[in-house]
Amino acid sequence: MSQHRRRVAGRRRSRRSVRAFLLTTVVAAVVVAAGAEVVLKQFSGPDPLAYAAASLQHSHVATELVRQRQHVILMTAATKSFKVVGSPKVATKPAPLTAATGTTGTAPIIPAAPPNPGTAQSTAYNMLASFGFAHNQFGCLDNIWSRESGWRYNAENASGAYGIPQALPGSKMASAGSDWATNPATQIKWGLGYIKSTYGSPCNAWAFWQGHGWY
Repeated sequence: MSQHRRRVAGRRRSRRSVRAFLLTTVVAAVVVAAGAEVVLKQFSGPDPLAYAAASLQHSHVATELVRQRQHVILMTAATKSFKVVGSPKVATKPAPLTAATGTTGTAPIIPAAPPNPGTAQSTAYNMLASFGFAHNQFGCLDNIWSRESGWRYNAENASGAYGIPQALPGSKMASAGSDWATNPATQIKWGLGYIKSTYGSPCNAWAFWQGHGWY
């Protein structure tokens, strides 16, 4: 084959290759276009993402999130405006409970004057110091023994209690003297000793008596 013929044959093959490439390109474009049309038809309605977002805006969850966001904004603004308007007061302890009265406060009322001389009350008043009691304890002692015996040395009840301090049995007072049955001083001496050893003071005994009706 001559050189001229070879050149002509080469040009023909080149033209066929170009036509085949163009045909393939056109077919591919048609297929892509058709596929795009199908896809677009499937999503011809509203944008799914936009639709979901719109639905979320009207949901309970969205409403709650908006409410919480507004609450946080308000709380943040409020904390910036806090002011110290005062300092707390420290509570003070109440006055201690005293044995003298059984309530908060001080000792009971002291008699304006000592009891009349020669009486059992006067004997007890004068005997307080020998047991280490102040005279202001007499009011408590008087409260007890006025109720127990009326300060009578021969006071006796059905239980067997006897005398001014109502010792039970009365024979206990023999430790203070053999004349315990008839001598007010002996009974008072025993009674003050009993109060001191049991309660520490007449006012402590009176506080107990107030709560129990006996001492």
